[in-house]
Amino acid sequence: MLGELIGEFQGEDTGRRVIGSAEGHPIVEVSFRGTGSYYGITVNTLGTYESELRADGSLYGEGQGVDMTADGQGVTWHGSGVGHFTADGGTSFRGALFFSTVSPQLERLNGVVGMFEYETDAGGKSTGKFYEWK
Repeated sequence: MLGELIGEFQGEDTGRRVIGSAEGHPIVEVSFRGTGSYYGITVNTLGTYESELRADGSLYGEGQGVDMTADGQGVTWHGSGVGHFTADGGTSFRGALFFSTVSPQLERLNGVVGMFEYETDAGGKSTGKFYEWK
């Protein structure tokens, strides 16, 4: 069951490249940056994910990143999800994130499974929401 909203994100793609294909299905790498918050603590984020277009038209992605507070405390994350293309040429993903940190400010994220909603428009602008899975 989805629990409380633990964070939100706004960002933009900083790069895209085709990195291969799996049995004829393209795999695209996307890097992004942005700002957001966890439990009200503001962070800057950098991340990269790989997305594979499946035969049925759906997308499967895996990613990783780091989020940093203004005073240099950080949390790393890894995640995966499934998605689809939207009518306007963007993408929509749903999935799970797993966090790791030694930051006193962000330690509440350790052991949390973050369920996410992540939307990107055709121009590379993105938004995300993260909920604690209970």
